[in-house]
Amino acid sequence: MGSMIEMTSNRSTIGGYLAVPESGRGPGVIVIQEWWGLVPHITDVVDRFASAGFVALAPDLYHGQATTEPDEAGKLMMALNATHAAADISGTVDLLLAHEAVSGTQLGVVGFCMGGGLALIAASLRPDAIAACVPFYGLIPWEALKPDYTRITAKVRGHFAELDGFFGPDLARGLEADLRAHGIDASIEIHPGVEHAFFNDSRAEVYDTAASAAAWHSTIEFFRAELSSAI
Repeated sequence: MGSMIEMTSNRSTIGGYLAVPESGRGPGVIVIQEWWGLVPHITDVVDRFASAGFVALAPDLYHGQATTEPDEAGKLMMALNATHAAADISGTVDLLLAHEAVSGTQLGVVGFCMGGGLALIAASLRPDAIAACVPFYGLIPWEALKPDYTRITAKVRGHFAELDGFFGPDLARGLEADLRAHGIDASIEIHPGVEHAFFNDSRAEVYDTAASAAAWHSTIEFFRAELSSAI
C-alpha cells in the first residue's frame, strides 16, 4: 500500500515509509521504529494505519541500517545521535503537516520500544503539532534526549507489558505519575501476562494476539477522537 520516500529533515535527507488511505485524505500519524530499524513490521503498521483512514509516515532514523540481531540492534540504538534524531523527527513532523493528503494541523505519534520513548520526545519537541501520543512499551536510553515534560500538550495513552524485562509495571506507573505531575492528560495501560514487544507479530516468541488487538483498537479510537477535531 505504502512506499519509500526521501524527505529533507532539519539536518539532511532521510528516508521514510509513507502510506495514504484509499480516500486520499486523512489525519496524520507518525510511526516511530523499534530498535531493529525501519523493518517490515513497522512498514506493515504504517499500512495498517492507512487502512484505518490515516496518512501515516515512519522516518528511517537509522538511515538505511536495520537488523534482526538483538546485539546489533542494541548497538544501533545506543549509537543513535540524540541531536540528529531530534532533528529527523521534527523534520518528519514538518513534512507530514505539509503533505497534501493530511487533514488538519495536528498529528498523532506512536512508537514502539525505543520508538515509544521517541514518541514522547516528539511530543515535547513539537507541542505545536502533536495532539496525541501513544508509546508502546517505551524506553528512553539516552540521557541527552530525555523529554521536557513541561512542553508536552498532547494527550498520552501508553501500552506497556506486565512481564516487560526492560520497562516493567513499576517504571510504567512511575512514568504515568511523572506525566500527570506535569499536568499532562496521561493514562498507561499495563497489559497482563504479556512481554515486551507483545504487539510485534513478526516475533512469535512474544507476540500476543489478544493484547495486540486490544491495544490497536484503543490506539485507533484515541487518534480518531483526538485528531478529528483538527480536521
